[in-house]
Amino acid sequence: MTTITLLGTGLLGAAIGQRLLKVGFTLNVWNRNPARCAVLLEAGAQQLHHPGQGLEASSVVVTVLRDGPVTAEIVRSLGSLGGRCIVPMGTMGISESVALAEQVRLQGGSYLEAPVLGSRPEALKGSLLVMAGGESKVFDAQLPLLRQLASEPRLMGAVGTGAASKLALNQLIASLTHGYSLALRLVQASGLDVDRFMEVLRLSALYAPTVDKKLVRMMSHQYGDPNFSTSLLRKDLLLFLREARLAGVNATALDGLASLLEGAVDTDLDAGDYSALHELTDGR
Repeated sequence: MTTITLLGTGLLGAAIGQRLLKVGFTLNVWNRNPARCAVLLEAGAQQLHHPGQGLEASSVVVTVLRDGPVTAEIVRSLGSLGGRCIVPMGTMGISESVALAEQVRLQGGSYLEAPVLGSRPEALKGSLLVMAGGESKVFDAQLPLLRQLASEPRLMGAVGTGAASKLALNQLIASLTHGYSLALRLVQASGLDVDRFMEVLRLSALYAPTVDKKLVRMMSHQYGDPNFSTSLLRKDLLLFLREARLAGVNATALDGLASLLEGAVDTDLDAGDYSALHELTDGR
């Protein structure tokens, strides 16, 4: 089975690594904090002491790092790629991904952006939504890998289209969660029973399954054990706003939401599930 280098073993990266080990890939792993590789080492992965260690044994380098600049920095540290494919699966800006693709080309590698929708549970089951961007021949070459993580990996188009898809979806997560929080606040303030409101919402075209998932957290004010944190949601929303402006899109209506999310900085809400933004819509 193919040997893969996995750079970044946070919540999502570790789950992707566990899935790849489960289906038989040989895995070399690295993280800035070596302790975060422990689960994967117990499952049979080999730990790297620096990102480029043992690169000659890997044909693919998967990165699941915090953002575009960090990903570019780590990939640059690999030096000559010798034809290896770099597959970033973390969220980054469209312009960042396009620049990284050129960087990888100059380092002698191929590039396929493959951001995902979903988190730890979906990664472990191999049911992530993979939105790839790049050349079709590179996508086809990586399908055996991608099909272990998603039942239907999709090639969205050229480099940048996968990143655009991911940012657009994460913006919808932020906007939907915010809108639902506002609705819930007004419903409760009016004295209307939340369950009666939910009965109507579930029958409408406005309903999304995530609403019920987040209702439990919002009503109980429990945001621990997150799959996607408030801090990451804020980061991605700010990235969406930056890319929207570069594209000439008027997204100023989202500035208020970004400002609202700043209220979580340096609080416990930031490390909690992103539905913790519900605490920020309490205007009392």
